[in-house]
Amino acid sequence: MTNSIKEIPSSKVIFVIGSNATEAHPVIGSKIKQAVQNGCRLIVADPRRIELTGFAEVWMRLRPGTDITLINGLMHIILEKGWENKAFIEERTVGFENLRELLREYTPEHVGGVTGIPVEQLYQAAEIYATAESAQIFYTLGITEHTSGTDNVMSLANLAMLTGNVGKENSGVNPLRGQNNVQGACDMGALPNVYPGYQKVTDSKAQKKFEKAWGVSLSSNPGYMIPDMFQASLEGKLKAMYIMGEDPVLTDANANHVRKGLESLEFLVVQDLFLTETAKLADVVLPGASFAEKTGTFTNTERRVQMVNKAIDPIGKSKADWRIICDLAGRMGYDFIYKSTAEIMKEIASLTPQYCGITHDRLGTRGMQWPVLGEDHYGTQYLHKDRFVRGKGLFMPVEARIPDELPDKEYPFLLSTGRKLGHYNVTTRYSRALEVHSSEEYAELNPADAKRLKVQEGEKVKVSSRRGELQSKVRITDRVPPGMIFMTLHYKESPVNVLTNGVFDKVAGTYEYKVCAVQVTKL
Repeated sequence: MTNSIKEIPSSKVIFVIGSNATEAHPVIGSKIKQAVQNGCRLIVADPRRIELTGFAEVWMRLRPGTDITLINGLMHIILEKGWENKAFIEERTVGFENLRELLREYTPEHVGGVTGIPVEQLYQAAEIYATAESAQIFYTLGITEHTSGTDNVMSLANLAMLTGNVGKENSGVNPLRGQNNVQGACDMGALPNVYPGYQKVTDSKAQKKFEKAWGVSLSSNPGYMIPDMFQASLEGKLKAMYIMGEDPVLTDANANHVRKGLESLEFLVVQDLFLTETAKLADVVLPGASFAEKTGTFTNTERRVQMVNKAIDPIGKSKADWRIICDLAGRMGYDFIYKSTAEIMKEIASLTPQYCGITHDRLGTRGMQWPVLGEDHYGTQYLHKDRFVRGKGLFMPVEARIPDELPDKEYPFLLSTGRKLGHYNVTTRYSRALEVHSSEEYAELNPADAKRLKVQEGEKVKVSSRRGELQSKVRITDRVPPGMIFMTLHYKESPVNVLTNGVFDKVAGTYEYKVCAVQVTKL
């Protein structure tokens, strides 16, 4: 997030797109509802009727996969009406004329036809967002889980810069991360093309810096993105895999392909708290420890690095993850000499500019928001106050693209996937209380489609795609529009990702979970 959670309740305008925040990010969802109660004007763009649409002044029910068309259309209206922030564009950006040229074709009539949003709603949303003193954008996986996910995000950045809604309080472009500590994992270099702090492996200066610190020679070649790993294992190019705290058999798209990729490996190690569907395929399972059994840090969606202090010793033969990694390194001939996570954080601070002022002692009970630029610096509430990292912000004209797979005669329904509050993320299926609360999947089906299929509430249907099939009970609801079906990823008994499309964004490697074509059949 460019900005901070504490700013939300005092916001004047919030634009939520592709985010069911009250279920997937309930703390932030409650803050958004609090903001509305305080007088904030809320705009929501979502194909489904979610809880936040009931709080919204404008709900744009767009067709799945038409986000870029919508965002470009809003910018077209903003320029047509003269609502752009001319001073900000002149002083802090480049490439504006290229964007203006692209936007000419995104007329309200064209955008309304593509997205299904009434033209008057487009004007209303554009005016509310663009004419506010400050306005915030919040998005989640509904924006990123597309083949055009990176372009979707760049479009939102264009919108924020066009209106000057970045680099100040109660504004910005605020992604809500998909899992706890996704932000921290990325910060620490858990990506195939960067070292900690997003320092590129192709940068010879960064390479030498880490080689000196670690006393080894390092490759300048980026590694595999996640989808590439499974393909490489099928082709015999990738021989072994070490998976920590992930269950790709359940959570990754085109799950049958993922399972085949894992089964093709010569050696698979899984480190986890539970015997997950992925762990069942492993040659070795290493028992990790929960948050309550280890000391260390998490970095949350607002860049806040927070201390977690051990409450109990690890149970049974489990160990804290960092200790397992240190033990493995030692057996492989490289001694990790760390005696504590505080020592590890000291090394992180020495190599990662955003963390250079962070120590365990300084984090206290509230944590610190990076960048923390030294021992006398106390963190950063919001980013890009006076300048962007690259200097001037670059407008990136982005053409709309259709999803890889849309409904047709054979597979006439559009499937979109997501999460539910009762099973936040995935691993809560191991909680007996939550299992009683929400024990099985109910696919959402519009009443008109249910009538046509002669399906009753709670009946089972078969849902099939070009990649697989499953059975699920149905919930008949107008939360989804006709022709659309919605399912969650939580249930191994109805593993939705055997259906989803394995295509992915070529930059980020994120699967297109939000759009694929399926057939629904009454059983």
